[in-house]
Amino acid sequence: MAGLVNNLLILFLVFQNICLGFRSPLSVFKRYKDTARPFSSECLGSDQPVISLGLSDFALDIRMPGVMPKQSDTYLCMSVPLPVDDEAYVVDFKPHASMDTVHHMLLFGCNEPSSTENYWDCDEGTCKDKSNILYAWARNAPPTRLPKGVGFRVGGETGGRFFVLQVHYGDISAFRDKHKDCSGVTLHLTHQKQPLIAGMYLMMSVNTVIPPGEKVVDADIACHYKRFPMHLFAYRVHTHRLGKVVSGYRVRNGQWTLIGRQSPQLPQAFYPVEHPVDVSYDDILAARCVFSGEGRTTETHIGGTADDEMCNFYIMYYMEAKHAVSYMTCTQNANPEMFRNIPQEANIPIPVKSDMLKMTHGHHEETKDTDKSSLLQQAKKEEEEILDQDFHIEEAVEWPGLDLRLGQVSGLALDPENNLVLFHRGDHVWDENSFDSKFVYQQRGLGPIEQNTILVLNPSNAKLLRSMGKSLFYLPHGLSIDKNGNYWVTDVALHQVFKLGADDKEPLLILGVALQPGSDKNHFCQPTDVAVDPITGSIYVSDGYCNSRIIQFSPNGLYVNQWGEETSLGRARPGQFHIPHSLALIPDFSQLCVADRENGRIQCFRLETGEFVREIKHKSFGRELFAVSYVPGGLLFAVNGMPYPGEAEPVQGFVMNFSTGEIIDTFIPLRKSFEMPHDVVASEDKTVFVGDVHARAVWKFASTEKMEHRSVKKAGIEVQEIKGKGGGGLNLGNFFASHKGYSRKGFDRLSTEGSDQEKDEDDGTDSEEECSAPPPPPAPSSS
Repeated sequence: MAGLVNNLLILFLVFQNICLGFRSPLSVFKRYKDTARPFSSECLGSDQPVISLGLSDFALDIRMPGVMPKQSDTYLCMSVPLPVDDEAYVVDFKPHASMDTVHHMLLFGCNEPSSTENYWDCDEGTCKDKSNILYAWARNAPPTRLPKGVGFRVGGETGGRFFVLQVHYGDISAFRDKHKDCSGVTLHLTHQKQPLIAGMYLMMSVNTVIPPGEKVVDADIACHYKRFPMHLFAYRVHTHRLGKVVSGYRVRNGQWTLIGRQSPQLPQAFYPVEHPVDVSYDDILAARCVFSGEGRTTETHIGGTADDEMCNFYIMYYMEAKHAVSYMTCTQNANPEMFRNIPQEANIPIPVKSDMLKMTHGHHEETKDTDKSSLLQQAKKEEEEILDQDFHIEEAVEWPGLDLRLGQVSGLALDPENNLVLFHRGDHVWDENSFDSKFVYQQRGLGPIEQNTILVLNPSNAKLLRSMGKSLFYLPHGLSIDKNGNYWVTDVALHQVFKLGADDKEPLLILGVALQPGSDKNHFCQPTDVAVDPITGSIYVSDGYCNSRIIQFSPNGLYVNQWGEETSLGRARPGQFHIPHSLALIPDFSQLCVADRENGRIQCFRLETGEFVREIKHKSFGRELFAVSYVPGGLLFAVNGMPYPGEAEPVQGFVMNFSTGEIIDTFIPLRKSFEMPHDVVASEDKTVFVGDVHARAVWKFASTEKMEHRSVKKAGIEVQEIKGKGGGGLNLGNFFASHKGYSRKGFDRLSTEGSDQEKDEDDGTDSEEECSAPPPPPAPSSS
């Protein structure tokens, strides 16, 4: 009976939270003046937390008012009223926090904070009424990013009127110097109505009982979705100490699509949905929490104390404004039988290292700066001549290769004759239906690509010299060429690496097992690139999207060695990868450099041992670095990914001094714009080629001393740049596009990329968008 009462109480509290708050009759500006608290002089250079950003936009600075926590694992809260009466939309967040001081921050929206004090201990609660989580930042997790055109509705008749900031101070050793903390977040708000409204869907178990000593206990939640379509872009898991893993899925016609899976013992911030997921009427949303009762001597029930447990799976979504619902819940299991078919991954606990647990609880970890002085001394004297200060790269606008018609260009290389070789996907694309949750390719019925996927072009006039690769590949990715002119390619659908002679129709060597992903010595999981040592013939494979390692093979394909591991939360450490995406072998220094894509850096290792040598990372890289290429004599070329909301780093190419890591030059196209440059290759005369999977384009660049058309001024670039298809630039997407779809330019990506799905401008499939938020549906007036 007591259990029933508890369950009913929890249900009452959950659904009470859905109720809408009242609108204060007072002027909000007056209320703001009455309730705003003074900031410590250490916090802000200005006492104006509200900043106008134009006629319709403004920024609201929400900061802790100069606090100094007394003990570790302290949670402090403070509130700020919305400074306007009218309806507004939060469209972006900019955190102000250091992981040395703050473990995590959460921002809530509500109508009545739990306290009117300057700040208070969050044990008193955050809000007295409904509270919606709007934002999360943690030292070991990416911040929540809203797709473009999406906003949280606040104010007006229905939106919350207060923001409550919760800050968790993990280890207070950072306060030994007696400084006061002013961590917080700046909100970008607008009065312009947003076409898409963000909301929260909470899946919550209310009746799970965990017997003492029971090794595995599952808590399952499932509800039929009966509303207008919603698009999922972030998730958060929550249990107490007994939780091992929490997974959430959309189930449609018996097919389970992963929304997110995470250990609840890691920082419980919002993580990006790695593959685009939409939810439509009559889909099922399902979640499972896996617990262990080992170590307990009594039953554990769902509840709010530390000795109780919880099973929550939060989903952040957006919907069209006219249908938007800001908060939804699911607290039942509508179809227990369906969980017999839940993917096995949902039952596998995610290991959490002891040092990660320490970081989760806010304990500092000492880090040592890598001594780079010995590396800086490796620069060769001849580099002084090569790396001339007047060196500059510009697009060769006369090159006709921009008029080629191809599929998605995934790989580029130069053969021994310096011809350009490119690897493309023909009429195949990588979309959300390509793989299941275990990375097994699901579109074998399409057959292999019927077009020639490897094209050899004259680098001067783009004339096709020869082609090959028909009916061999499903989803091409990486391409490199050894000193003998053999082609080395990877196929992420087949999970294999191939060696092909320039004139051979059949592969000379195949590594991996066709269509079987794995992580042992004989299997790959979506391998990305290959490099071959010109001296020893050793083969190096970056593996890949679902593994985080570099594997070394002998010249005849026998396993030799491997190194690398998944990136732990927090700052990525040496030897950790989050999609090792591209390889560049540096014979001058006996090193292998890896474009560690989602960590936005280049890592270099010793060829013989895999020993970490150094990291090259620049702010201008942004958060993603897609590809890297080396030119003998000391030049390193790279391309990055699109910037995130509120960030200024553009997508561009880089030229670097290999020995020092210094950026010498950057470059962008004059015709069209980079969208997602996927590979780069350069020759000793500083001719550079870049392949872009979104634009389905290949650009040629050359050093300024070789350019004949340097009269093009940057002032004219904006006029000449045609985004998307059409105009004077290459329009490769027209070749295989079969139907219209969502525009990729309608959204901004979340912070982590987990797949290689490229979103084509006019293709409804998700072709190498690589862990983006799903695109918003087009407005009714859009084509």
